[in-house]
Amino acid sequence: MKKYSTYVGMDCGDRRHQVCVLDPEGEIVARKDVRNREREVREALEEFPESLVAIEVGTHSRWLERTLNEAGHDVLVANPRKLPAITRSARKTDRNDAEMLARLARFDPKLLYPIVHRGKRAHMDLAVLKSRDAVVRARTSLINCVRGLLKSEGFRAPSSSADAFAKKVVSVIPEGLKSALVPLAEEIGRMTERIREYDRSVEALAGKYPEVELLRQVPGVGPITALAYALTLEDPQRFRKSRMVGPYLGLTPKKDQSGEVDKELRISKHGDEFLRRLLVSAAQYILGPLNKRESALREFGLRLAQGGKRAKKRAVVAVARKLAVVLHRLWITGEVYEAFPEQGLSRAM
Repeated sequence: MKKYSTYVGMDCGDRRHQVCVLDPEGEIVARKDVRNREREVREALEEFPESLVAIEVGTHSRWLERTLNEAGHDVLVANPRKLPAITRSARKTDRNDAEMLARLARFDPKLLYPIVHRGKRAHMDLAVLKSRDAVVRARTSLINCVRGLLKSEGFRAPSSSADAFAKKVVSVIPEGLKSALVPLAEEIGRMTERIREYDRSVEALAGKYPEVELLRQVPGVGPITALAYALTLEDPQRFRKSRMVGPYLGLTPKKDQSGEVDKELRISKHGDEFLRRLLVSAAQYILGPLNKRESALREFGLRLAQGGKRAKKRAVVAVARKLAVVLHRLWITGEVYEAFPEQGLSRAM
């Protein structure tokens, strides 16, 4: 393991960062309170060249890593979910967190479970998907608001898709509510147009990534899910086995094992929440009545779903997990998707 003259822990805040600097013997040589500005972050460590710096992944970790690397430092971006020494500390302060990060980096960097930020291109393209998702969620919230306000006055909005809602609802808004609800309906209409623009952008982006077509072979996996999968994983070779993708995305149950006790808990929900939600949505389609194509994945899920509401929920998560594995296998091998594989994909599942 490479030796450094100084080890730095940086607890990152939205406005200020707490910095702790250790020498090779583990003695504190400096503590600093640094404003969240690129120039000031550089200047804070100028007297400690070529340090090993540990930060936690977060909103600012991407540009901080880039800035510190450009200044000549090596950077470890720690996974806070894997750091109980920090997250569960009885004396949790920003100063103490910075010191703990520095000590872990000095003792054994692997204890930080360092993550790798995705590339700039993937990050920018993924921003298009997440922006679309934000508009879709906002539109859903407004539609629910309009429906609720109409019900409170004894009226009911017509059954409609989200895309057609704005046009259909105007005709049933009573006179007394028009000043309140017509502007909302107009805003919903503008959001619908914006979502369509995003959809065109997504299709254009999908054409730049050849793996997207491979992933879209699976029923229920559209351009958004396929593109999000490709951009989030970025490099399929980072996983030695396709089965490793499920835990990476937080789709496997947590474990509580000690002695003869071996509990299986809820899924961990680690990893990318956006992609996990898309995979769960795809799994719901695969198991739902609108999917007319039978497959081994669907049959597997339907078997698990027998036994009530909780069984159905577990089945959806299980299918989402297997779907993540199947998509990785398709990406790695370039195989043609088979609904009932005899080998290849079936081994990955």
